[in-house]
Order: sequence, then structure tokens, then C-alpha cells
Amino acid sequence: RHTSMQQEAGMQRQVQCDVPALALGEAAQQVCRVQPGQQVRAEGFLAQRSLKIAQLVLHIDNVTLK
Repeated sequence: RHTSMQQEAGMQRQVQCDVPALALGEAAQQVCRVQPGQQVRAEGFLAQRSLKIAQLVLHIDNVTLK
């Protein structure tokens, strides 16, 4: 679950949303070390799930613990 404060039109806005994510290779190993409920910073890129499904998915390249 993503939660943050963002600036929009000069005002603070609280943002919360569920973002499906996937990790491969080294990033997957990093994700496996995360404990349930632990906060992390996930970096990567957004892409659609597949050619037929336009839902956005976060492809994780790096995970750091908060």
C-alpha cells in the first residue's frame, strides 16, 4: 500500500492507493527479506500488466528498508 503527502496546485494532499508490484532477480531476493508490516521504499517503473491487460504494475528494481 502506498501512502504519502504530495503537493498539488500549491496544497498538501494525502495520497493512498494499492499498487500491484512484481520483482525479479536481485530485487526479488530483496523483497523476500522484507518482514510483514515492514515499511520499504520500492524503486522501479510502471508498466501495463500485459499486452491485453492495461492495469498498471510497479516493476521493482530496488528495495530499501525505511
